[in-house]
Amino acid sequence: MESPPGQGAIFFVYLPASSSPVEAQDDRDELVISGQGRILVLDDEAPIRRLAGDLLERLGYDPEFVEDGAEAIARYANALGSNDAFDAVIMDLTIPGGMGGREATRRLLETDPAAKVIVSSGYSDDPVMADFREYGFSGVVVKPYDIRELSRVLDRVTKR
Repeated sequence: MESPPGQGAIFFVYLPASSSPVEAQDDRDELVISGQGRILVLDDEAPIRRLAGDLLERLGYDPEFVEDGAEAIARYANALGSNDAFDAVIMDLTIPGGMGGREATRRLLETDPAAKVIVSSGYSDDPVMADFREYGFSGVVVKPYDIRELSRVLDRVTKR
């Protein structure tokens, strides 16, 4: 350090140099994992359903949508019985005035214990989000959706 008293401070920082050129890396799409299969999405908000649909289609999935837990259970059971089963279900935790993801998942697992259900919420402080496996969920995805996170969770859950 070189500086006269009362005049501020001067610091010298020495960083190691390299003779190798540095290549710019664009890893935004590198972390996105494509997939395939049918995904059932439960959410009461149309904009969220549209966003989820756009992201899922971009990732290679075929999404279907429901607005209530009871409807999710019925749609899942019908698909299961018709040999056109869903590969995973994304359940919104809170559905005002209707059955949310927690109760719907409990009932869905009674119908199909092998169901792969992902909990989704914008409330990250909910205990279900922290201990999702304790409530029967196979994965967790936080709103607003991030395509990288969504792709990794779906890849992990659907390949089990």
